[in-house]
Amino acid sequence: MHAMQTQHDAHQRPQGPLIGLKVLELGQLIAGPFAAKTLADFGADVIKIEPPGAGDPLRKWRMLKDGTSVWWQVQSRNKRSLALDLKAPEAQDIVRTLAAEADVLIENFRPGAMESWGLGPETLQSLNPGLIMLRISGYGQTGPYRDRPGFGVVAEAMGGMRHLTAEPGRVPVRVGVSIGDTLASLHGVIGILLALQHRHATVSPEAPRGRGQVIDVALYEAVFNCMESLLPEYSAFGVVRGPAGSAMPGIAPTNAYRCADGGYALIAGNGDSIFKRLMSCIGREDLGRDPTLADNAGRVARVQELDAAIGAWAATRPVNEVLAALDAAQVPAGKIYTVADIAADPHYAARGMLQTVAMEDGSALMVPGVVPRLSVTPGGQWRQAPALGQDSEAVLREVGLTEEQIAALRARGVIA
Repeated sequence: MHAMQTQHDAHQRPQGPLIGLKVLELGQLIAGPFAAKTLADFGADVIKIEPPGAGDPLRKWRMLKDGTSVWWQVQSRNKRSLALDLKAPEAQDIVRTLAAEADVLIENFRPGAMESWGLGPETLQSLNPGLIMLRISGYGQTGPYRDRPGFGVVAEAMGGMRHLTAEPGRVPVRVGVSIGDTLASLHGVIGILLALQHRHATVSPEAPRGRGQVIDVALYEAVFNCMESLLPEYSAFGVVRGPAGSAMPGIAPTNAYRCADGGYALIAGNGDSIFKRLMSCIGREDLGRDPTLADNAGRVARVQELDAAIGAWAATRPVNEVLAALDAAQVPAGKIYTVADIAADPHYAARGMLQTVAMEDGSALMVPGVVPRLSVTPGGQWRQAPALGQDSEAVLREVGLTEEQIAALRARGVIA
């Protein structure tokens, strides 16, 4: 994929391994829409259902350009917008009609909301046994907490992450992005792909499309799934891992070291041979030759001494000089990037991670490229994020509604 994307490129026909997959997105903000965005990036036809009037609240989150969030241009690219009031019985009928032909439905409402609209799994899968439903919620569809409102920040705390994101003795902090929502989205996409494989394997004369299923993703569980050795260490040793700032507990030396110009170098010298090269680079061959530091256990026991030695060396040099020396010594290291560093980085550009799309007013907007990179069926951006209800008429015509029916629904505020 090229680093720059022209306006013509942004309107080409969709491509990718998910061409032909029909997806309904009924979620809002991050968790559901990010999952649908990932499918859309790889060719799925995603119909985003959002309420008339304001639409998805993400349209107004953070920084706005011409009245719309620039985040919206990333989160909703490649999607079609159907503005539909899900509280109206006529709208619920439309969703059931769409779901009868869909492959996947994604929602991230509070448990029970879909059922209250007559859109629960039993109803929709009776109409379409091959339908795969991804349901993302704070605490899952079952359990004593299922009815609590759950946002990503709460899930990050309950999942064990927030306790670790701090300097020792200081208040735990937010990671900086809505990582709990995004982790849930990615687990949801994995679940969809697994369910599609199962559906393919269950094709039969009785089930010509195969069997669908429900994927129940809880935000806190998605976070908890990424907590590495947290639980088994507690189980085996009664150890409650605490915050460690920028260091990696039990793996040494790895830390962020302040340099002479005020920047920080992240240095990972925790491999046995890497450690020796690092010590040679900083002029501490004595530590590199010390037999008690030959393995990780020995280095962990003396981590403060090692951090002091590396920190003293880094403090006398600007960050770019530190990184150049470590690169020459083949020691993994890097600086802490700001988004300005990202936008100017030649490696990001060479890998297609900095895409530029043309906005409606002719201005250019840089957006992230598509991840992951596939060699034969890569994803891409085929369409800009839609205006609210931009595709309502087209979608409704596809399911057989007449112009008169569409006009009547619009007059009653059911669609926009």
